[in-house]
Amino acid sequence: MPSARRRRRWAAVLGAAALMAGTGALIAPAQALAATPVDFATHCVPPPIANIPPIDGTTSAQITVDKAAPKVGDTVTVTYTVTKPAAGNPVDLALPADIMTPTGKVTLGGAQSGDVTVAGPKKNDPVPGKGAFPPFSMTGTFTVTAPGAITLSPGDYNIHTSYLMELDTPCTVTNPPAPVSETVTATGGGQTNQRAVQLGTASGKPGAGVTVTGSKFTAGATVTVVGRAGAAETADKATATADAQGAFSTTLTVNDKATSGIVAYEGATWSDEKGAGPAAYSVVDDTPTPPNSQKLNSSVKAGTLSMAQAGDAVTMDAVDFGKGGFSRGSLQTVTVQDFRGGPAGWSLTGKVTDFTGPGGVRIDAAKLGWTPVCATKAGSPSTCAAGSPGPVGSAGATLATTPNAALTGGEFTVDARVSLNVPAFSAPGAYSGVLTLTLA
Repeated sequence: MPSARRRRRWAAVLGAAALMAGTGALIAPAQALAATPVDFATHCVPPPIANIPPIDGTTSAQITVDKAAPKVGDTVTVTYTVTKPAAGNPVDLALPADIMTPTGKVTLGGAQSGDVTVAGPKKNDPVPGKGAFPPFSMTGTFTVTAPGAITLSPGDYNIHTSYLMELDTPCTVTNPPAPVSETVTATGGGQTNQRAVQLGTASGKPGAGVTVTGSKFTAGATVTVVGRAGAAETADKATATADAQGAFSTTLTVNDKATSGIVAYEGATWSDEKGAGPAAYSVVDDTPTPPNSQKLNSSVKAGTLSMAQAGDAVTMDAVDFGKGGFSRGSLQTVTVQDFRGGPAGWSLTGKVTDFTGPGGVRIDAAKLGWTPVCATKAGSPSTCAAGSPGPVGSAGATLATTPNAALTGGEFTVDARVSLNVPAFSAPGAYSGVLTLTLA
């Protein structure tokens, strides 16, 4: 994901000296859009141990996306759902629940070409001996690099089973590309980052190498290719150099079993402006379980970036008519929780409107200043830095930040002393302005 945003508006009132909360913009969560189910001929190769010939059958599937009308530069999440696989359990032995790991590709066409790697969780209903494989879903993302209609078609997929032994059933589209299941219409005017990354395969055993190719990077740039577990980077890392056309190709050895995606970026640390991915990848753990033992699998779930304020009223000092001067107060404490566990830092910024008083008299927004303070909770991977003291104004200023790093996150408290420089002989009465805080 791209970054999470929260907005709070506060109105400072001189004289009465109350600060009242306003309402922030609420953004509804993205919903999967309707897609067209399609059928296509598929050639599946059972594991050699099954001692049965290839299966030429029909796969039923559909593609859904979270954005039907993205802008160039947007990241689109793709879900590839196989409702009826062409292959089934190749052996007489029944397979228990949650031993299937599906991976595959979605083919892009129209305004943008290429493949999107997708991977699904190890989750399935029990499968009887020689029974049909149950439906499954796989997800991945791609970055929109061109405006226009972009078609999405189901591509090859592989069903890996981990029970007693590690077995693969790869299924390929007989007459590629398969029928179009979904179309998105991209528009220009979005971000200018058109970097893209693709993988040669969507899965592999620990220690296996995966071919990673990139395009639209800066010519001659050193590109870091690294695995991700959710939003956090893993120890799997390689570097490459983009050629004169901004393309590169390298092999990344994936050892970390937690790796679920692969990203590429220019320089030593991730940035949205110079990075691409993640491309979905699944590590097939084929480590044998010793006799009379059980493998225990756990995970750490990535959270969100959020903020909350301690209250919605701030008292500011009144000033005398004829003298003017500074009306001072303290913002309500803001608590920032960065539970994403990824490489991206955050910034908390603010901007203020003019202060409006009796009869429409205004005090310029540039006359509001603040002195920020930021504290980091012990144990947090990141350390926050307070913004510089100075005017806030309508252009805005930084209240606090944390930097990008290999692993970021934590809990932070942010405060600020605020002061409004009120001109002498300002008309008596209440003055109010709106301070908007944005966390990104």
